[in-house]
Amino acid sequence: MLNTTQKYVVSSTPTEPLPWVNATLLRGDAEVAVARLKEQPGKDLVILGSGELVRFLGRHGLIDEYTLLIHPLVLGSGHRLFPDGSSPAQLRLANSVTTTTGVVIATYQPADAEGPSSTG
Repeated sequence: MLNTTQKYVVSSTPTEPLPWVNATLLRGDAEVAVARLKEQPGKDLVILGSGELVRFLGRHGLIDEYTLLIHPLVLGSGHRLFPDGSSPAQLRLANSVTTTTGVVIATYQPADAEGPSSTG
């Protein structure tokens, strides 16, 4: 599925050609490039696996929703999404569900975002 999906790559060390099919390197300031993408019609933008980019875009008000998959397994020390010393994120729980395997899928929105809060 990822091979057929359009991907946008933000990198501080860009190299082309990109190794992924349907990938476009965002040039220049990531904040400006992502803001332009958000203005375009189409599907939602999703960030996979980059806490640093999530924190950066969140500080600039460019994250509308956080969906966290919380697994009931702890191995090693892990990585904090919002590490000590970073600005705390003011989020509100918009929805949550627990799968049959115990994974909690929690959706959060910035606390200043509009809309009802519910849990399920």
